[in-house]
Amino acid sequence: MRTIDFVILAIYAVAIFGLAQWVSRDKGGHRKDSTDYFLAGKALPWWAIGASLIAANISAEQIIGMSGSGYALGLAIASYEWMAALTLLIVGKFFLPIFLKNNISTMPQFLEQRYGPSVRNVMALFWLVLYVFVNLTSILWLGSIAIHTVAGIDQMTALVIIGVFALAYQLWGGLKAVALTDIVQVALLITGGLIIVFLSLTKIGHGDLLAGFNQLTTQFPDKFDMILSRDNPHYKDLPGLSVLFGGLWVMNVSYWGFNQYIIQRALGAKDIAEAQKGIALAAYLKLLMPVIVVLPGIAALVLVPGLAKPDQAYPEMMKLLPPGVLGLVFAALVAAIVASLAAKINSIATIFTLDVYAKVRKGSSERHLVTVGRITAVVAVIVGILMAKPLLGKAEQAFQFIQDFTGFFTPGIVVIFILGLFWKRATTASALVAAIGGAALSGAFFVADKAGVFVIPFMNRVGLVFLLTLAAAIIVSLVAPQKKDVNVVTLEGVSYKTTTGFNIAGLGVILILIALYATWW
Repeated sequence: MRTIDFVILAIYAVAIFGLAQWVSRDKGGHRKDSTDYFLAGKALPWWAIGASLIAANISAEQIIGMSGSGYALGLAIASYEWMAALTLLIVGKFFLPIFLKNNISTMPQFLEQRYGPSVRNVMALFWLVLYVFVNLTSILWLGSIAIHTVAGIDQMTALVIIGVFALAYQLWGGLKAVALTDIVQVALLITGGLIIVFLSLTKIGHGDLLAGFNQLTTQFPDKFDMILSRDNPHYKDLPGLSVLFGGLWVMNVSYWGFNQYIIQRALGAKDIAEAQKGIALAAYLKLLMPVIVVLPGIAALVLVPGLAKPDQAYPEMMKLLPPGVLGLVFAALVAAIVASLAAKINSIATIFTLDVYAKVRKGSSERHLVTVGRITAVVAVIVGILMAKPLLGKAEQAFQFIQDFTGFFTPGIVVIFILGLFWKRATTASALVAAIGGAALSGAFFVADKAGVFVIPFMNRVGLVFLLTLAAAIIVSLVAPQKKDVNVVTLEGVSYKTTTGFNIAGLGVILILIALYATWW
């Protein structure tokens, strides 16, 4: 990087930090309470919700990790993005109305209202471990790889810098500081991503964008198969039709519907209509994401072939950019890392403070809870920085590592929530069976697969464990009905009717998906 690149990066850092403090400032002598800090006062507009959903989602694990997977296995990895667009519509139409009607602030809170404190405790602990030791560490590690590769900064130094900056950026303002600046972060992310795609394709096509893309499809036709056949060497990562009808649905529903750092943005909406408009915006942005995060990895096959690790693809592509442009694209990458880190940090603080600390220290003042949230954020970042290298230093494809790990738990999570939302007879025992049994089954299948006893792609494993866990939870609920009613979740007055605008937007997403899969099947 040249001086101009560092100047652009510095301008971004100062501007986004200042903007975060300004939009989240206390007005008229009002001091932040827990609703202000953790849910932005439940007043987020649709554009902030949509942008913040993407900013929380797209980070180093997508940009670096999915570009690496694009380099290794091709466009098929885009199914994670494209099917997520359809999943978002389902979440907006069927899940959000129940959450907002019941004034839900956290996912563990919903579980407590539906099943009782035991399920809340188990899942709150699980999410805290997952967010700190998988999500936080993966973003820190992959982000540090990018900064080290492009800027030449020592990787561990880079890791500390981005962790501390993301912490400081949201520490005072909470969710409001994150969500109301994410429109800038996402605009920068999309701009930077499109620049690197444009320059890489025109370089391949000797000045012609379409010629560059056509060369990629001609030279590497196997990299543009959306549905992998059994003889494909990467079939185990993306097993054919399972991306359309199998385990990917379980992964996506868990991530977009019941994941605190994602759904927290929609829970901060001022009303259901605003939340659904934000969801629709996020769905269209998801359709665009593979262009930004997968295509550069495929282009790297031509421009920087023979990489030792697929995850080096995106950082190596950035090296091809001219001064100034490199600074802008690098700032976009840093923006994605910082925004996503801030989202995770805030959600870790939210769950620990509201679902753990506030339950133990009942009667704590609002000011005290906000202070605890800030302390929790600091501790989470310190742990993430210390554990990033030990956990991810040897991973070949970090994105697949993350999917494999979360796949142990997502089947049980989806069973617990789906039954809790839509089946009144689901019991506390059935939820615990789903949570513990789902993880145990996943572990057993994983060990059997590694031993060669029962070889099964992880996505198929997720689908199979979901069906087995669902059956077990239903049987437990029927055989041993709830003796004491603990369900205080109400469906009365919940309407699944959506506006004409949301319906038209949803139809557009479906038609685009049909066209994409028909073209690249």
